[in-house]
Amino acid sequence: MAGEDWIELKFRLADGTDIGPSKYNQSMTVSSLKEKIISQWPKDSENIPKTVNDLKLINAGKILDNNRTLAESRLPVGELPGMIITMHVVLRPPTLDKKSEKLQNDPPMKNRCACTIL
Repeated sequence: MAGEDWIELKFRLADGTDIGPSKYNQSMTVSSLKEKIISQWPKDSENIPKTVNDLKLINAGKILDNNRTLAESRLPVGELPGMIITMHVVLRPPTLDKKSEKLQNDPPMKNRCACTIL
């Protein structure tokens, strides 16, 4: 029965490359799984996630919640014993700092004061 505590997963990235397959304990949280994915992320990729919030894991069309375990997040539809489960990894696009974006794209504002005496 100890073998049932482990699940074999591979992760499909947006560019079509895969990470894994590897075996993971079903008591592992989705957040700690994302940390492992970040550590195994291809170094030659142009976009590299920095935190677990930069990634979304999708299994059978459902986005997995960071606080849940793999056992709680599993959807057994279409799974066979001993089968490798493929989860899709979506990388959140990098967000731009509004202040720095505005300073880079807009011409600098000149301090314009006007007084009118009537």
